[in-house]
Amino acid sequence: MRLIDEKKVIANMSGRLLRNNVFKILFFGSTLFGLLILAILLYRIFTQGLGHLDLEFFQNFASRRPEQAGIKAALIGSIWLMAVVAPISLILGVGTAVYLEEYAKKNRFTNFIQLNISNLAGVPSIVFGLLGLTIFVRALALDRSVLAAGLTMSLLVLPVIIVAAQEAIRSVPKELREASYGMGATKWQTIVKVVLPAAIPGILTGGILALSRAIGETAPLVVVGIPMFIAFLPKTVFDTFTVLPMQIYNWTSRPQEEFHNVAASGIIVLLGLLIIMNSIAVLIRNKYQKRY
Repeated sequence: MRLIDEKKVIANMSGRLLRNNVFKILFFGSTLFGLLILAILLYRIFTQGLGHLDLEFFQNFASRRPEQAGIKAALIGSIWLMAVVAPISLILGVGTAVYLEEYAKKNRFTNFIQLNISNLAGVPSIVFGLLGLTIFVRALALDRSVLAAGLTMSLLVLPVIIVAAQEAIRSVPKELREASYGMGATKWQTIVKVVLPAAIPGILTGGILALSRAIGETAPLVVVGIPMFIAFLPKTVFDTFTVLPMQIYNWTSRPQEEFHNVAASGIIVLLGLLIIMNSIAVLIRNKYQKRY
């Protein structure tokens, strides 16, 4: 301890504390700036949209008159879209994650697949729209239907679900698998009875967050050609439909200020759906989460 120069230590500590305080103030200011912008946006949306948010707004179809415009077709269309996206993306995503984590051998080929899945999670959504237009709309002749849009959005969220499911499966302790094997269970029985139940919180949380992204995306649906103005409800997955983001985009593109207020009401509804889905994800995680 006698060899330590106290003056140099004090000088170095003073510089470190100064840098720490500077970065602390900088990060706090950045966070405060983001929250301030968010508060301004929410204030503007709610002040413009609450006046049009009534029962008729949910019961009426889109109209050329802002006072008669409603969100019924777009809201039901979004529900139809999620009814297609949810089972397809969750089944394929979880199945792929189980295969990669439990069955696939760790070699260059699986590493290549894993790398591409991770890269696909960061691809711009409009690229998936081009893919959906080429394959589902034109090649398979599904036209601008619920099924075509649902398959396109499933491709968009599939990499996110796969990555989230893989992380959830990896988090399951090896002791649980070994205990299952020690009791005489097969590999499939261990996956179904032990691994997947323990990984449910992470899988469902990642899946719902991915579906929340799908319900708010606009770019892929614009490329696919989903119409903005519809005054009827789809009856099957092969019917034409519209969704909330497309309807909001249609209203905001109009020059009349009244339609901008109606668009604000639609944004409030979309925000409500996103909050509900994210809240469900939190509740599922808290209910099924186990500590080992």
